[in-house]
Amino acid sequence: MTNNTDIEKNEHKFEELVQRLEEIVGKLEEGQLELEESITLYEEGVKISKACENVLHKAEKKIEKLISIGSELKRIPINPETENI
Repeated sequence: MTNNTDIEKNEHKFEELVQRLEEIVGKLEEGQLELEESITLYEEGVKISKACENVLHKAEKKIEKLISIGSELKRIPINPETENI
């Protein structure tokens, strides 16, 4: 099980977080859990999802820095369809 404090500090690799999220989804889809356990797993899944989002956001920022040339930043959107949201 993933430690909630570690999740909030993003101390896990992205791939580990996604793997744990897939495990949680699988357990919830089976429908064999008690209500309380389902809620606990769902809560963990939401935290992991937010942590993944943060990791991806940081990666995007790193990519933007790497694309910069000289003092002029040439920002290339990763997903131009969502750029104006």
